[in-house]
Amino acid sequence: MTMMRRWEMTGFGREALRLQRVPIPEPGPGHILVKSAAVSLNYRDTLVIEHGMGLALDFPFTPASDLAGTIAAIGAGVTRFQVGDRVITTFFPGWIAGPPPGTAKALDVRCLGGVHPGVLAEYIAVPEDWCVAAPHSLDLVEASTLPCAGLTAWFALVERGRLKAGQSVLVQGTGGVALFGLQIAKAHGAEVFVTSSAPDKRERARALGADHAIDRDGWVEAVYRLTADRGIDHILEIVGGAHLARSLEAVAVDGRVSVIGVIAGYDLSGAAGNLMLKSATVQGIRVGHRRALEDLVRAVDVMALKPVIDRRYALEDVPAALDHLERGPFGKIVIGFD
Repeated sequence: MTMMRRWEMTGFGREALRLQRVPIPEPGPGHILVKSAAVSLNYRDTLVIEHGMGLALDFPFTPASDLAGTIAAIGAGVTRFQVGDRVITTFFPGWIAGPPPGTAKALDVRCLGGVHPGVLAEYIAVPEDWCVAAPHSLDLVEASTLPCAGLTAWFALVERGRLKAGQSVLVQGTGGVALFGLQIAKAHGAEVFVTSSAPDKRERARALGADHAIDRDGWVEAVYRLTADRGIDHILEIVGGAHLARSLEAVAVDGRVSVIGVIAGYDLSGAAGNLMLKSATVQGIRVGHRRALEDLVRAVDVMALKPVIDRRYALEDVPAALDHLERGPFGKIVIGFD
């Protein structure tokens, strides 16, 4: 077989997204050819498809960043993997460890499915450094959820947040990052709060281990009541925009707010008094580096963490999967390739 299927954008908007037949790529020196098993979607993918998020994309462009698969061939000089190895992609290729690349003036926004072509294809050929070994304890559909959503929660809470047993964690909503945050926090001995406007999703969050599942309306007041006014040590701010103000109201003195989502807009706002008088830390999270993803992979195997997958779609059903993503899934939406 020399041809494969790949989703390509010829411009912005859903109407410019097409499933095409193209040649299977050849792995060059230092590259690996990965046969796709699954691609998990992120809310960011809908934004890239609709307007590009301000990124410089070369059309035709393939969206999506999170792939799990098996190495089908390797190029000359590859040393990290062998044919048959199971791998997952990294979100920011080239960010191995330490501070992220870029400067105060020139931000580095090169990521898979944004500047770098994405992974919504039956095969991808990428440099070997752009992948890590998949967890032993997960199948490849489950493993595909780790590169963005799983790592984002891990990076906020563990890598940067230094989460400790006995602390409190609040996650907003029941999407992929939120539910990974719930599971990672519980595995570290934290008390977990989840906000959601849907009663059925609150019940499902409790079944996953949430100590408190509270209505999104009036959630700050509920936090005050449930913590005797102490507040929350770690908040995953997934809504963004002016909603940051609510997180600054709910965060504990010397607590931490991790800004992850931009659903409500890119311009953040909140009361300076809450930020300064609480000595709160507001940290921006840009997913994470490869070393942290390798840490997460090892932790998943030890914790026996199982990602929450709302629904799996076939490759040809990507438009329906994007619709589901915009409606708000419970956990992750995954594209399968069997």
